[in-house]
Amino acid sequence: MSRSREISRRWKIAITAGVAAALFGTGIGVAAAGGESAAPTVDCPTVGDKLSGVPASAQAEVSRNLALLNTQIEEANRRLVTSQGEGGPNFIQNAILGPLKDKRAATIDRIAISIGRKGTRPQGLESLATCTLATGGGGGAAEDPNAPGEEPPAEEPPAEQPPAEEPPAEEPPAGDVGTITCPDVASQLPAVPAGAKAEVDRNLAQLDNQIAEAQARLESTVGQGGPNFVQNAIIGPLEDKRVAAINRIATAIGRINARPVGLDALAPCTVS
Repeated sequence: MSRSREISRRWKIAITAGVAAALFGTGIGVAAAGGESAAPTVDCPTVGDKLSGVPASAQAEVSRNLALLNTQIEEANRRLVTSQGEGGPNFIQNAILGPLKDKRAATIDRIAISIGRKGTRPQGLESLATCTLATGGGGGAAEDPNAPGEEPPAEEPPAEQPPAEEPPAEEPPAGDVGTITCPDVASQLPAVPAGAKAEVDRNLAQLDNQIAEAQARLESTVGQGGPNFVQNAIIGPLEDKRVAAINRIATAIGRINARPVGLDALAPCTVS
């Protein structure tokens, strides 16, 4: 082979390799760009449009709780964005959707209770507490706090700001299972009327079951999630469930005697 042909052959090999490398690099860039995915959003059933015949005296409280439902969804959506890539395969259900359902159930229960004080308590609203993920870029419509009611208030009530969050309970080290401690409710009740005793006893038993379930969850999830997992996925949802049960106790007593006040302060629990 002549020297000129050898040189020409080497140039062809070099050019071919360069083109292949350029195409390979472009392919990688396209694949990387296409691999990014947006965070999903929360999709929850609306509650306000399912209400009817809200007494005027309950309108303000119902509106506050509808606004709170919006706030809860916004908080869950922010958490979905900030926690992408955290936890295991069940992280979103355990740390975001599950706690959101518990918060919504407690808020929806307060709506039903406030309507039931002066009118007919709506039934079946608890089925609206469960939310799903909307991966197509849109969630459920926001609640309209002024939608329900016979006489909307003269001025739109300001959206209730969520209570200031207390610092999360200190997490026990991995492998060290803490103990959930909650204030005793039965000892703080006034004399329970005979006509309310059965319902009060049922809800006191439910409070015990809630603590037992939370303790079992605490023991079965040691080492899971981030630094706030116990507060967000166990202690927070437990408080919401206790609020609903304590409200039912107060309502049962209030149907016959004076409704006890201040019992909500007994809802928060800690991990020792």
